[in-house]
Amino acid sequence: MMTSNITPPPRDDLSSKVAETVIRLGVLAIVLIWCFQILQPFIIPLVWGIIIAVAIHPLYLMLVNLLGGQRVIAAMLLITVLLALLMVPTVMLTKLLVQNVVTLAEQFLHGQFAIPPPPEAVRNWPLIGEPIAKMWDLASTNLVEALKLVQPQLKAAGAWLVDAAASAGMGIIIFVAAFVIAGVLLAHSESSYQLAHGISRRLVGERGDDFANLAEATIRSVVRGILGVAVIQALLAGVGFIFAGVPGAGIWALLCLILAVVQIGVGLIVVPAIIYVFATGDTLTAMIFLIWNILIMVLDNVLKPLLLGRGVGVPMVVIFLGAIGGMLLSGIVGLFVGAIVLTLGYKLFQAWLNMESLSR
Repeated sequence: MMTSNITPPPRDDLSSKVAETVIRLGVLAIVLIWCFQILQPFIIPLVWGIIIAVAIHPLYLMLVNLLGGQRVIAAMLLITVLLALLMVPTVMLTKLLVQNVVTLAEQFLHGQFAIPPPPEAVRNWPLIGEPIAKMWDLASTNLVEALKLVQPQLKAAGAWLVDAAASAGMGIIIFVAAFVIAGVLLAHSESSYQLAHGISRRLVGERGDDFANLAEATIRSVVRGILGVAVIQALLAGVGFIFAGVPGAGIWALLCLILAVVQIGVGLIVVPAIIYVFATGDTLTAMIFLIWNILIMVLDNVLKPLLLGRGVGVPMVVIFLGAIGGMLLSGIVGLFVGAIVLTLGYKLFQAWLNMESLSR
């Protein structure tokens, strides 16, 4: 019978090695957590910048060809033009939104929130006048009385609205920073492409390029066919609200944006607004406002088939949860980033499941 000559290490030596390993892992964990905390404020602008760069990359390539291969100039020119086109309506609506939110918050804090009763002319409208007047009366009496019962909660909501309004300026800064990051990524698009595909191949293997291409196609489809249409509808609706003198135009435009992103549609906001303008404004303004909003609602059915191409193929609940969760986490920018990231995660997870089933 043979005996082993291997002797176990002394207990003290083993304990010291375990302690040394634990210390190393602890120090590494502290460094990683610290690095994450330092970089955390830049994560949303970086992700948003990557999304913008991927979405406008075909337009960037067209501009590069027109400029004879001047990549840096093309990136700077494209980002400058996009910022010039988007900053004016964004700043205008953000400023209006902050004013509306502050006013609403003050009403909540001081218990002054009220809905005026319907004008008498509403009751004389044929067919729909009486039902609308009854619903309006109900809202102006019962709703206000019900809100009085939750006055402490309303005060808390008012304080939250004030904080949200105060952070609106940060949203503009993130918006600009994301476009600057997108410009840098576009100017170095070849190396960015190789990096993305290299990471994908390391994570997935030989199917890495397919996953990277799927991610690229998904981002472009969601940005153009969902977020792009939602932004256009919200901006046009906001302009209409301002023109027609609808109170709280900034808040209603924001709600239109949220409902359009989560695929419910702007009709829930613009239809009551149309009724309000007909009840309180002159006939010409009301008719123009009606036609304007009909075009906005039809725009959804016209642009989506053109921009989505083959479609996204994602359940509405995924986009809904991504948009709402992202907004709760990171504000207005998170509304867009959340919808895209969760949709992308769903598509990649679906592709991974299909890959696993095919490999069996």
